[in-house]
Amino acid sequence: MDAVAAEGPAPEKLTIDLGTETGPFHGGASGTLYGLYGDGVPSRTVVEGMYSRTVTTKAQDGTQHPGGDALEILPPFVAAGGKDVYVYLPDFYRGFPYEWPGATGEERLAGHLEVIRRQVEQVLTLGELKSHVVYVPFNEPEGNMFGEGEWSYDQVSWRTRPDHYFAAWEAAYRLIRDSDPDARVAGPNTCILYPEVRDFLEFAKAHDVLPDIVTWHELSSPAEVRTNIAKYRDLERELGIGPLPVNINEYAHNYHVSVPGQMIQWIAAIEESKVDADLAYWNIAGNLNDSAVEANKANGQWWLYNAYGQLTGNTVRVLAPHPDAQYTLQGVATLDRDKRQARAVFGGAGGAADIVFEGVDAEVFGTVVHARLVEITWTGQVGSSAQPSRLQDGELPVGNGKVTLSLAGLDEMSAYQVILSPGGNGAASLPPEVRWRRTYEAEDATYTGGGYSKNGPEGSPSAVDRFATSGGYHVGGLRTGSDGVLAFDVEVPQDGIYDLVLFAGSHNLADLVREQGPTNVFLRVDGEDPRELRLPLGYKPAVWGHTDTRVELTAGRHRITLAAQDRDLGVTKGDAVVDKLDVVLREKDETALYDAEFADLGDGARVSHAHRGASGPGVAVLPRGGTVTFWVYAADDGEASVTVDVLGPGEGLLSVNGEEIGRVERGAVPLFLAGGVNKVTVTGTSDRLIVDRLRIAPSRGLLPATAYAAEEGLLTGAARVTGYPYATGGKAVDGVGGGPANALALTVTADRAGRHALTIRYSNGEQPPSTHYNPDPVCRHADISVNGAPARRVLFPTTFHFNNFWNLSVPVTLRPGLNTLTFTADELPDFAGDTRNEFGQRSAHAPVIDQVTVTPLAPAEADARPL
Repeated sequence: MDAVAAEGPAPEKLTIDLGTETGPFHGGASGTLYGLYGDGVPSRTVVEGMYSRTVTTKAQDGTQHPGGDALEILPPFVAAGGKDVYVYLPDFYRGFPYEWPGATGEERLAGHLEVIRRQVEQVLTLGELKSHVVYVPFNEPEGNMFGEGEWSYDQVSWRTRPDHYFAAWEAAYRLIRDSDPDARVAGPNTCILYPEVRDFLEFAKAHDVLPDIVTWHELSSPAEVRTNIAKYRDLERELGIGPLPVNINEYAHNYHVSVPGQMIQWIAAIEESKVDADLAYWNIAGNLNDSAVEANKANGQWWLYNAYGQLTGNTVRVLAPHPDAQYTLQGVATLDRDKRQARAVFGGAGGAADIVFEGVDAEVFGTVVHARLVEITWTGQVGSSAQPSRLQDGELPVGNGKVTLSLAGLDEMSAYQVILSPGGNGAASLPPEVRWRRTYEAEDATYTGGGYSKNGPEGSPSAVDRFATSGGYHVGGLRTGSDGVLAFDVEVPQDGIYDLVLFAGSHNLADLVREQGPTNVFLRVDGEDPRELRLPLGYKPAVWGHTDTRVELTAGRHRITLAAQDRDLGVTKGDAVVDKLDVVLREKDETALYDAEFADLGDGARVSHAHRGASGPGVAVLPRGGTVTFWVYAADDGEASVTVDVLGPGEGLLSVNGEEIGRVERGAVPLFLAGGVNKVTVTGTSDRLIVDRLRIAPSRGLLPATAYAAEEGLLTGAARVTGYPYATGGKAVDGVGGGPANALALTVTADRAGRHALTIRYSNGEQPPSTHYNPDPVCRHADISVNGAPARRVLFPTTFHFNNFWNLSVPVTLRPGLNTLTFTADELPDFAGDTRNEFGQRSAHAPVIDQVTVTPLAPAEADARPL
């Protein structure tokens, strides 16, 4: 994207009126339905960095889906900053519509009320945590318990004859409140805001059983969010109730989810309405509704919500070129007068646009502003993403209270953030992090050989149940037995090292994929430099991730081929589809910069623009106990070179992902970062510490990392060494679990006592049959004991196949010399401890374990001095 005016049609204009504030920033759009599987899936760091206020999930010990048990996710969600857990009480049952047992409506309701009673009794054991629980007695009652279907109360919709539903609502409400007078109850939780919701509210008011929070679903469009919230508020005024909190606890479609440029349209509507909302659950549990990748990585959508969650101050009026029209340029913006910052997050349309800030107060910003513009790209549902890329950084004049950014080449699938700060402080402008990028669609590439298919169209505004796909189409043919070659003819502007980002997917349950897992293909550049690529697996067809590699290209034309056969390397096994190829030239300096004035400040930390030696427009000034938190990306688990740039004297402590590292040093320090997202926090320990920025550079090889093959450990019981082609050395350990007798014990060595990371390379392909459109992969777990100490249970998300290996890092304390790590597993019982899940939704087994790498989290104190 270029920050210059474009030729052609007049650019769209998005106006951000800083002179018209619309209330405190709410942050309610980042809620999630079934987005949490259990503690660690996704990681607490990923959950906290998405700033989710609410999560909706199943009743404890429910059988609707694996994972997501309300009372198990509650403590870690609250610890990660979450506010409320909405408990879908009917999700105790299988099926959708719910298969609630009983021969008559009366029997079914009596059984459901007993389920509710047990749930409330269990919540009452949680102490202060119970205040975070919200009960949802019925879900989409018109299509389930009080609809016309086989599993309903009497096969008559409540919208036609509401007496049974209203009586059931009153019975459930009073049961909950009689057991816990402080409990909160939410409803009616209808599919949409039906006109009959008025009747429900009238009944509830008359019988003193009004919901504490009003809920319904918006599987519609962003435009209808604004319309329906306004319609509901009018209804409240007419009935003389409220205003009550609202949670739109299911929103957006498959076509929208994971795409920053589309999700910003929903976010803007929800934030403007000042309500909470939870992303709809169309796919797998535990990935924040296609925001999280693996356990600790993020895709583009996560980074969008991370930017949204860091908005502070008051929202301001945003005038879109096409108000309330989806698939057009939309945005949300805030003004924080204390920070002297304005932030806008926008997107949804391609091409050219003018982003116009009006009402730019000279007392806040002066006569020159510093503007930082970043792009949040679409990286697929299961494709990890680095932090947003800096596109523009520099100073702009303020004229008549107005600042205009004229932009061209916007990508409709991307979202963008611009931050305005006071300028004129001598901050040096930073270059774009991406120097050049082009996208080449697979359907436009040349295919030779057999088996070709052009597939699509996929998701579109008229087919929102399908997945977003670049260009709408994708190409098949690279599969077992094929001789196909897909050739991309590319042209690059200069000599350099280019990233090739190949968007592709393989359905993990497809016939040709079941045998080996990831599909392998063979890449060559101009017929040379052969390399094998393993393409990403997904939970359904046309689910996109990406496989990346780097190549050296000279300026001019090149042919990049993907083949199912290579004369030097072998043949393809599997069945893949290819969406697109991105060719990217990045800045040569691989150091990532995170400015403190744009980071998350807490406990009295403030932004100052009075320090001319700062790298950016400002700094963070920390009092004693004040904090600045950075959300930092690492491509892989392992060492990174971390520098906290400070100005002047002052002292502080550094922590990474909740692990206290030590005092802030002047200069680079080698630290272990987890692959994906890391929370790096500086806490002031003196009266004043001025933090300028954080720098993350590649490893210098200073932290000793030692890998231990699992098959070299001591195996007991059913644990065994098994061949897996993609395991390290072709072998890994299976059969751990089903009881403590089936175990793996590894002896590892630590140079010194202290905290270390165990990076476990594992696979998990367990997936029981589902009863609905959601695939239901199961998280396996390992109970890990160090030197005989009490074991810690660690969840391992699905890798979609037992021959597909990922890394997951766990911090532990080791003693000097030899240490014994013991891996066991057994099925976790239900909440009461006396029953077990009968549908295979709680695995008794550990994942397949390939190897364990041991790395100190930080250098020894004597070695911690920066170089």
